This record gives sequence, C-alpha cells and structure tokens, in this order.
Amino acid sequence: MYQEGNVKIWASILDDGTRQQAHPLATCPVIHGYVALMADAHLGIGATVGSVIPTKDAIVPAAVGVDIGCGMIAVVTDRVKGDLPDDLQPLIGKFGRSVPAGVGQAHAKVLAAARTFFDADPPPVDLDTIRPGLTERARRQLGSLGSGNHFLEVCLNEKDQVWVVIHSGSRGAGNLIAMHHIAIAKVLMEAQEIKLEDKDLAYLMEASPEGQEYLEAMLWAQRYALANREIMMDAALSDVFGHIGSGEEVQRINCHHNFATKEVHGGEEVWITRKGAIRAERGDLGIIPGSMGAATYIVEGKGNPESYNSSAHGAGRKFSRGQAKRTFTTDSLNRWMQGKAWNSKKPKALLDEHPEAYKDIDQVMKDQEDLVSVLHKLHQIVNYKGL
Repeated sequence: MYQEGNVKIWASILDDGTRQQAHPLATCPVIHGYVALMADAHLGIGATVGSVIPTKDAIVPAAVGVDIGCGMIAVVTDRVKGDLPDDLQPLIGKFGRSVPAGVGQAHAKVLAAARTFFDADPPPVDLDTIRPGLTERARRQLGSLGSGNHFLEVCLNEKDQVWVVIHSGSRGAGNLIAMHHIAIAKVLMEAQEIKLEDKDLAYLMEASPEGQEYLEAMLWAQRYALANREIMMDAALSDVFGHIGSGEEVQRINCHHNFATKEVHGGEEVWITRKGAIRAERGDLGIIPGSMGAATYIVEGKGNPESYNSSAHGAGRKFSRGQAKRTFTTDSLNRWMQGKAWNSKKPKALLDEHPEAYKDIDQVMKDQEDLVSVLHKLHQIVNYKGL
C-alpha cells in the first residue's frame, strides 16, 4: 500500500487515467477521511471502480453505481470431480431455462420466491413513478442473471470439491433507481450552485427529502440483489444436482461488492460506499472472481482499518469493452475456454469478456495480502453468461 494525497492505493497495476480519476473523488466536499483504492481499481463513472469511499451525512449515488447491490454468491457442495458426468455442456442449456440471462431478460411469470420477497419487503418508493411498468419488471426479473460480466459457474477447488458461483445484482430496478437519483443529485448541485470537478460526484445530503428517498430505495435494492442471488443459486443447484444425480449444499456465502452501508471508522459513524470492493472485516467470508478463464478466490477478511475493512472485488478491467472487442479474437477466446463448458456457439458476443481484458487475478491477490487470507482457489469447469 502507498499513499498519494488523500488516496491510499493497493494496486500495483494502475493506469494513469484511473489514478487521475481518484483525486477529484477524494477531494469531494462530503468525503470524510481518505479514499482507498483496491488492487483491482479501474476507471468508472465519477467514482473509480475498486474504491472505498467514506462520506459524512451524505451519499454519492453515482459512487454506489447503477448496479446497486451487485455481488457474488458461492456454494460448496458435497459432490467432487469424480461424481461429475463427462459431458457438462448440457448444463448451459439447463441454466438458460432456469436462470434467464441477457440484457432485459426476465422470467415469463413472477416466481413464487419473488412473490414471497415482495410481500415481505415491498419497495419503499413507487417504482412505476421512476419508470412505468418497473414494478412488474422487477418482480419478473427477480431470479435472473443480467448481462456483461455477470455469470453462473460450476467450479472445482484444490480438493476437487464442486462449487457453484454466481455474479449478479439488482437488475433493472437497481439501475433505474440509481439513474433517477443521480439525475436528481445533479439538479440539486446546480440549484445550490455547488461546483464539482466531476458532475458525476453529485451528492445528496442524508437529512434531505431527496437523500432519505434515495437511501431507502438504495438499501431496498441491495436487499433485492441479495435475494436475486439466493433465488438463482437455488435454481442452479437444482440443475447441477439433477445433472449429477444427487447432491447437497454444504456452505453458502453471499456478499455485495457495489453497495453502501453505515459503519463506524475512526470513532465516527459514516457512510462507507464500496464501489467494486467487498467488506473484509475480521472473519468475513468473501468471493473474489477473476475473468471467465481464470481463478475465483474464497477469502476471509483480516479487518485492516486502513482499507476501511475492505478488499478488491475481482480482477478489474485492463481493456474497456470496446477495446477488448477490437483487440481480441474468437480463436484466442476459444483457446482460453478449451476444456470448459460455456456459451461456445457465440464466442464473438463474449469478446468484451475475454480473460486478457482483465488484470491478473493472482497479482491482485498478492497486492492485498494484508487485507484477506485465501481459503480456497476455484477454477471453473462451466461458465454461463448472458449474451
């Protein structure tokens, strides 16, 4: 770790653009302390992805991001490599039927688990005032994967135990809640004649009506994202055990990596926004994935106060999606994915997720040895993504 101005940095791989973006964030008027850049830090909108941001009596909606509550869930099962059939490619089709994936995709009808969630925890705001039809869309998208770097994987650890791992968030509901309140924050900054170096750092005061509405909606979207991963995991385990013939869940981990929560640091209560970072308090279990061709780490937090008890959330991009599509080929992607079951019929659609578009996950883990301890290293044998 080293420090530049009001930014503490754990990344040994850090481009100049990301470094420059972090400093306006660290000098935003509502920052309370310093900003911590994790080992996977890369350019984001307003706030750097891979940053931990303390704010006092205020929140920056763009720092929380548009995929509120995005995160990971992992389950270790009682099955081992020897229990698996030789052909795992049929799982891609099974996942495609039980876990809808892709931009805007949803279940044809609301799942029973989704009805249970909405009955117990209805949205604190009328979602249809944000976008007509959003309530029904949110209900049908609960239990769906999304697109981009979201995935569902079957993995093996160092003991050949079978794991199921999912990366997803709050889908369209979280996205539109975020965009709605980012726009409100920008209007308020202009009305109050508050000049920011980056307009995407517009903030909402916690005590204001706008701030209260955003915080309630954001915290609900985080609970929605948590439930979304739980529902998908239940469906995926049913598919996996059905394909194997039997199996049981042993342990489950579910953690956010795009979220905000109130915590006490330095003796003061502040909002901690982890934009592409997991909470790594002492004893916390976390999941840190690499790319679709690399390892995923199961970790335990060390509770390092210098990082606000946080760690990296993944490998972090080296190439933007556009750059990746222009740079990499389907032949090289096929070589990376050789021996795995995946969406192999549409490699061109996945070039922006090419493993070489991401940082070396092993280097990221080396950079943060003071933040987490490694419990398991997983390698995927099945990778299902939304196209």
